[in-house]
Amino acid sequence: MEYNKLVSVTGLGGLYELISSKADGGVVRSLEDNSTKFVSNRVHSFSHLESIEVFTTKDNINLVEVFTAMNSSTEALPDVKADGKVIKSYFEKVLPDMDFEKVYGSDMKKMIKWLDILNKNNVAIKLPEAKDDDNQEKIAERKTNATKTVTSKAAALKNAPAKKINSPRKMA
Repeated sequence: MEYNKLVSVTGLGGLYELISSKADGGVVRSLEDNSTKFVSNRVHSFSHLESIEVFTTKDNINLVEVFTAMNSSTEALPDVKADGKVIKSYFEKVLPDMDFEKVYGSDMKKMIKWLDILNKNNVAIKLPEAKDDDNQEKIAERKTNATKTVTSKAAALKNAPAKKINSPRKMA
């Protein structure tokens, strides 16, 4: 199971693997009980875990960095049902840069629950490695092609014959 296929679905607890998607929703498999079901995007929203960021006092960080800090910490993972103060003190030790005014207690509980689910399913918590050189070359090529297209269209318009404009009809 790959981290980049995992989603959170609004209105449904836990994490899901996105098996396939359609225009009106997606087929997901629960990581907790392996049940598969269709989820309509008319009722629910999907959030890919790789796109979720957490507020910090500096720059926002990706959820992967939070999970990595939680896994590498010597602090014991608190129970999800623990008091909000206990959970906040855990995150103050593990991730002191977190912006506690913007990150709610329910979000912190969700991160603990998600990490537990990911660890139980042996999911490698990492973002897919992007090939920067390939991406930079593709971006540069697209920009060059776009410039050529714009230039050729401008030249074609400049050399095109003037359009005739119909004059208003005269009334007899």
